[in-house]
Amino acid sequence: MPVYVYQSFQINQEKFQDALSNLEAIKAYRNEQYDHDVKLLTPITGADHTYVLLSVYEGLAELELQNDKMFNDEEYVELIGKFFLEHIIQGSMQTQILREKKYEQKEDDEE
Repeated sequence: MPVYVYQSFQINQEKFQDALSNLEAIKAYRNEQYDHDVKLLTPITGADHTYVLLSVYEGLAELELQNDKMFNDEEYVELIGKFFLEHIIQGSMQTQILREKKYEQKEDDEE
């Protein structure tokens, strides 16, 4: 069952262009090097500088495995470290782990 990791954060406005470049590099690196899909979601409405990284994993075990790989990868740690330290507003990141709920209708309920 797929697991979705939804990470929202506010970008530091003083370094906006650098932050977007860093985010694109993080997204590209993760999509190329690891076995999960990452999308960068940009705001249409709401807070203008709130962005989201949406990652999709095959399940909780895959999420754990990929996270272990990422945080043991020096190149990735350097990319993400710069982002956390220089490009987001401290305390603005929120992470949610979600899964899709599939409801099965019983035959008795169909009547």
